[in-house]
Amino acid sequence: MIGSGPVERDLIFISKATPGDDQFVLWLAPRLEAAGYKVFADIFDLDAGDEWRGKLTAALQTRAIKMLLCCSDETLARRGVREEIAIAEDLAKQLPDPNFIIPLKVRTFQKLFGIGGLQYVDFENGWAKGLASLLKSLERQQVPKTGGGIIQPEWYAHLRRRAVEIEATPEVLTSNWLRILRMPDKLNHLVPRNRPNDALLRKLGSSFEYPMAEFSDGFLTFASPLDLDEHFEQVGPFRVERDFDVLDLLENGSLEAGIESRDARSIMINLLRQAWEKHCSARGFLAHSFSSGLSFHVGEGKLGLKKRVSWGRQGERRNSMLRGVARKKIWEYGVSVIPSLFPYPHMRLKGRVLFSDIGERNKPIAIPDKKSQFRLRRSICSAWRNKAWHGRVMAFMELLAGDSPYVDLAVGSGGSITLDAMPIQFTAPVTARQTNQLGEDAEEADSTTLGGHFGEEDA
Repeated sequence: MIGSGPVERDLIFISKATPGDDQFVLWLAPRLEAAGYKVFADIFDLDAGDEWRGKLTAALQTRAIKMLLCCSDETLARRGVREEIAIAEDLAKQLPDPNFIIPLKVRTFQKLFGIGGLQYVDFENGWAKGLASLLKSLERQQVPKTGGGIIQPEWYAHLRRRAVEIEATPEVLTSNWLRILRMPDKLNHLVPRNRPNDALLRKLGSSFEYPMAEFSDGFLTFASPLDLDEHFEQVGPFRVERDFDVLDLLENGSLEAGIESRDARSIMINLLRQAWEKHCSARGFLAHSFSSGLSFHVGEGKLGLKKRVSWGRQGERRNSMLRGVARKKIWEYGVSVIPSLFPYPHMRLKGRVLFSDIGERNKPIAIPDKKSQFRLRRSICSAWRNKAWHGRVMAFMELLAGDSPYVDLAVGSGGSITLDAMPIQFTAPVTARQTNQLGEDAEEADSTTLGGHFGEEDA
């Protein structure tokens, strides 16, 4: 009887936890295949009725040329993953290939005995960066490309099974845009009558109750000289150097003042952002600094833990939680704002979540470490459905606006910037059928139902 020869090792085997790493593998594996490699992952290579553990073991022992090990504390704690590590360690000695196991740092993890000395590929600080590093490593180690750049149809079929069904009926969607309904007609260039110390002028300007932007030897602001008298007492009185028609300034700039229209729009966006932030601060919301700017959160002074805020039209009222507890941490919802003048003046709201340790009497103690905040946001908030995010931003606006349908941002005695408290609604030509029946605060047990990758500033 003629025996068959040894099976060619041509697979990159991905060791992962189900469902925790499914979304990552959904992203990674097709890209490896597009680069020319053959990939084995249980999420696609196991069929109904398979003896899954035996098939996994056979693929690893007889076909794998490399094992990519998804690394996080949750994944490395799984018994099945540890069994695969043990098999891979034996294979590394038999082949021999000291680089047979390639750890992929998906999230921060405690090193395990046996693989602690292996250099990992960092995916925690960006999946795209991690992929580029991994491909370079595979090239250096001369891993053969036997896949021909063909992506398995199973990937597409898997994604289609999870796709949202579309119905040919219009659907009203609520955006995260707040329309700016009114703003003052005039913008003043105010300068002090007496030449002050520049540092003092800058310091007083940054702490003024109304928005202002440094310009030339003074400020651009909607406020009048009288509005500045008390706060700028150390500087002395101000005078109006010139005033600008806001619409004309935004459209054409000012040749006389040396302001181009592009600069005028940047100044206006700065003033709009300041007006929002000063209003939120005055209303008692908790400020927190992210890398992209300030956000304002619902702190303990605004709402108790696990208390719900009612929102919505009469007869369609709902309620949402803005402060809660998850994994023994307090989370507090908030928003940052991105002003825009195109295609019409509006404020774009971006949901934020701040995590704190629980102090005495449930007092939140904000976690200072940015990486810890990021990991908590990605692990906890990624399980919130769109319905939950929508409910929270609506509840936030309910707290901010109170009984009024508008939000008036104070900018001085010359008027205010008025926002519609109800986000702008759009009508889509089709309806996306919601396949889940979870409540808005429910957390997904299966993270593969979540689409996309959450970067630090998105989570």
